[in-house]
Amino acid sequence: MKSRSRRTDISLLLLYNVDPRWEHADTAMVLDAVSKLQHALREEGHPVTDVPVYSADLTEILRAFRPDQHIVFNWCDELPGLARADVRVAHILERLNFAYTGSPPATLEVSWDRSHVKTLLSRNGIPTPRWQVYASAVQDGWQLFPAIVKPAFEHCSIGITTDAVVLDFGALKERVAFVQDVLRQPALVEDFIDGREFHVTLMGNGDINLLPAAEMDFSAFENVRDRLCTFDSKFTPGSAHYENINLRVPASLDERQYLSLKRTALRAYRVVGCRDYARIDLRLRNGTFFVLDINPNPDFSADTSLVYAAEAAGFSYGAIGSQMANFAANRHPLFGAGRSRAT
Repeated sequence: MKSRSRRTDISLLLLYNVDPRWEHADTAMVLDAVSKLQHALREEGHPVTDVPVYSADLTEILRAFRPDQHIVFNWCDELPGLARADVRVAHILERLNFAYTGSPPATLEVSWDRSHVKTLLSRNGIPTPRWQVYASAVQDGWQLFPAIVKPAFEHCSIGITTDAVVLDFGALKERVAFVQDVLRQPALVEDFIDGREFHVTLMGNGDINLLPAAEMDFSAFENVRDRLCTFDSKFTPGSAHYENINLRVPASLDERQYLSLKRTALRAYRVVGCRDYARIDLRLRNGTFFVLDINPNPDFSADTSLVYAAEAAGFSYGAIGSQMANFAANRHPLFGAGRSRAT
């Protein structure tokens, strides 16, 4: 979908990571996703240059390109051999003076620390489940069950299985120990909100647009421990969660629910400092939407809730990608000069 306020002639560097240590199937999946996005952006009219990141030396990889001639479509969420390197990628892009899509380093860094995010939410009166971080063995008597135990510094549902939902204090102690021993980090324990779950994509800077909410439908599962988005639900075709969690876009919400959801998601987006786009995950209990997670620079693959929500709003895959590029172009010294800001 083209508009007068959106340029489609801007040259894009499509930056994405491919780790040589990956299995062939994983690499093939990434390359297929990249090919689909490339095609969609080119259909909109954008010149697109493929820039795979096969090594940690991003500066050398970008040496062939001039920041005054391109916008970086930043789909690089790690550097080979370096964990949690999306922050470093953003720092390098800024040091090299590239305008790029997505959130800045400070926001990306905050998003890795679940307890920091929850503290920001709580201080600003934004509902989030009650929580406690355990850096060592559980000593006190946590009383809220069911509870969910998460690694304190992860994304992409790493460490989230049905075993992460615990129903008593003994199981909680065991799962906390698992996170500390196996994932080697503190454990975040939360009140498990056994309610409807929504993934909400927001776009923009200044004026923020809310795309139609996507609901994760857990109705196929009777056991409370199954009613969550696990690692398998995202990455393991054939698993029970991958096959039986249904995505409903747009979610069915009455006007009061929609306005409450929108208000909560917008406040969370702004409090954490998201830029261009983000996905907010929330659950509804007793009329209150609780923020579970904030995902700056979420996955932009064609089969994600973000893209389905955009399509429900009337945007093609290429149009939504082009809009992201235009957000970045507004920060470019040449592409953004003399232009009205896209919203």
